[in-house]
Amino acid sequence: MKITTNRLLLEPCTQESFMRHKDHYKMGPHIAGYLEQLASDPALLGWGVWLVMNQVDGQVVGDIGFKGKPVDRTVEVGYGILPSAQGKGVATEAVRALLDWAFATGQVDVVKADCTDTNGASIRVLEKLGMTRTAAKDGMLYWEVSRHISTQ
Repeated sequence: MKITTNRLLLEPCTQESFMRHKDHYKMGPHIAGYLEQLASDPALLGWGVWLVMNQVDGQVVGDIGFKGKPVDRTVEVGYGILPSAQGKGVATEAVRALLDWAFATGQVDVVKADCTDTNGASIRVLEKLGMTRTAAKDGMLYWEVSRHISTQ
């Protein structure tokens, strides 16, 4: 399972893909935790971490993903892009593709996200994705987008 966009290739993170890229991309603790969960529940594939790679050279430029399988037809998305790839629309392109994938599964009607109220770059990404700010509390902003809203 892979997703291709104009510039990117998204691949669900597995033990195999982790091993293939671990020397070239600093994998955070969230990836190790996800791989442990995936080992005991293969149905998590797609609903966890995805690696974001440049199509041209195959280099990992970030990771995105969901924080678990859909619950009540809702998932939460998160993302992190390397500083060298920021400011180029990579996060927007990658997350848009992942939202489209989630809605296309027929298992998701709402995607949620959050970011700090000082993270201007993430705020711009979420706005470009058509997400609506639903709440603000303790320095955090909460967002969501529904299936009927086009992410294109």
